[in-house]
Amino acid sequence: MRNFLRYLLLALTLCSSAFAQTSPSASAASTPAKPEALLGVGDIVKITVYQNPDLTVDGARISETGQINFPLIGNLAVGGLTVAAAEQKIAKGLRDGGFVLRPQVTLQIGQIRSSVISILGQVGKPGRYPIETVGAKVSEMVAAAGGVVPGGADVVTLVGTRNGRAIKLDIDMPAILQSGKSELDLTVANGDIIYVDRAPSAYIYGEVQRPGQFRLERGMTLMQALAQSGGLTARGTQRGIKVHRRDTTGAVSIGDLDMNDPVLRDDVIYVKESLF
Repeated sequence: MRNFLRYLLLALTLCSSAFAQTSPSASAASTPAKPEALLGVGDIVKITVYQNPDLTVDGARISETGQINFPLIGNLAVGGLTVAAAEQKIAKGLRDGGFVLRPQVTLQIGQIRSSVISILGQVGKPGRYPIETVGAKVSEMVAAAGGVVPGGADVVTLVGTRNGRAIKLDIDMPAILQSGKSELDLTVANGDIIYVDRAPSAYIYGEVQRPGQFRLERGMTLMQALAQSGGLTARGTQRGIKVHRRDTTGAVSIGDLDMNDPVLRDDVIYVKESLF
């Protein structure tokens, strides 16, 4: 019986050691934390002190000098601080002033007015927009700018800086809004530029009902392009349709197109006249 208890104690010790090595807190400690946003001029905050409701400040705006006015303490400079650092500074002021013995301060950002992004291109109201809510997404900011206008592209481009590195990302709006891929809807940050280009187009001429430029839909084939152009004229033929296509170097090549071949951006399609 004594040996059994000894083995049981050893097994429990080993299990406890293994759990400590693989616990979420241990693995989380090895994961680098994301840099915190800094408070700035114009931000609207709410400050509460635990068990001191009379010290609650709701809707305080950080002034042009980066300060807020807090009861008992007066003006405090919080601009450029993280939320945690601002909480500690307020708590220190209450403690050092003898107002609260062990203050527990919570600061919440209601609106972010110090962060601004630019939205350009094919939107209803291009311009500069403040990021007014924490965690605002690209789709929300595009909506604030009046949405994508007819003739605008489905994919928008985000240019900005993350962790000190310049980024340029293409964001597929239909995938977010229609397919529910919310992970593609990135959070915007101060200084970002969102650009909505014109929708891709191609050109068709020759023996079609409506020659000219047309909007290139995603995955469009030659057959669909002909249908969008009203189809062939009485003299047109599907045989020997040619495409003028520019490669990445800018050189233009001329090739054949079958009905199920894809049409690419800026293609120029020529439909010949039937010889019979």
